[in-house]
Amino acid sequence: MKFGVIVFPGSNCDRDVAYVTRDLLQQPTRMIWHEDSDLSDVDVVIVPGGFSYGDYLRCGAIARFSPAMRSVVDHANRGKYVLGICNGFQVLTEARLLPGALVRNRDLHFICDRVPLKVERTNLPWTSHYQSGEVITLPIAHGEGSYYADADTLKALEDHHQILFRYCSADGTIDSANNPNGSLQNIAGICNLQGNVLGMMPHPERAADSVLGGTDGIQLFRGLLETIGEGVPAKITD
Repeated sequence: MKFGVIVFPGSNCDRDVAYVTRDLLQQPTRMIWHEDSDLSDVDVVIVPGGFSYGDYLRCGAIARFSPAMRSVVDHANRGKYVLGICNGFQVLTEARLLPGALVRNRDLHFICDRVPLKVERTNLPWTSHYQSGEVITLPIAHGEGSYYADADTLKALEDHHQILFRYCSADGTIDSANNPNGSLQNIAGICNLQGNVLGMMPHPERAADSVLGGTDGIQLFRGLLETIGEGVPAKITD
C-alpha cells in the first residue's frame, strides 16, 4: 500500500505522519506538494495537521483550492481512502468531503493536551483494530476544533453512524464536562457516508510510538493496512 501525505505551506505534522507510515509501518510514502495534482500512484491520502496557508481567511479555506486538494476530492469520489487530521479535518470540511465545520474552541483558547475518546463504530477499516465502546487516549492541539453542524446534519450523522470518535471521560462518560472544545455532541471524528473519508481533530500519529508515551493511535493505521493493504509486514513493532 502506498501513502501520500499532502504538504501545504504551513503544514507541521506532515513528517510526523510520514514517520508512522514509512518508518513504523514500513509502507511506501510520498510527500505531495500542494501544487502537485498527480495522485495516481497513491492508495491512501493523508491531509496532515498544521496551519495551511497560515490559516488566512479561516482554517483550511485556501487549501481547498490547491491542485492537490482538487485531486484528493477525485481520489475520494472514486472510493479511495482519505484521512484528514486536525487542520486536515478542517480542509476536508472546506472541500465538502465531510459535512459541518470546525469553529473556535468554546473557551477561545488553544488547547494542547491528551484526551480520552470513545470509539463508536468498528466496522470500518479505520477503527477495525479497536473495540466498540473502547476508550483510547490521543493528543489534541487546536484553537478551532469545535465541531459544528446544523440540526439536520447532526441527525444524519447519528442516523448513519458516521460519528467514529467522541470526547469522553476516562470511563467513557460522554457529557459537557468531558468535552474539551465545545464540539456538538462531543464529536471528535466523523466519516463520510461511504466510510472511505475520515476527519478527526485528535492526532493518532502522535500516539503511534511508545517513546512518545502511548500507542493507541497506531491501531487506526494498522486497521487500515490489515483491511485493504497488501504486503504488510507480519509484525509491526510499537
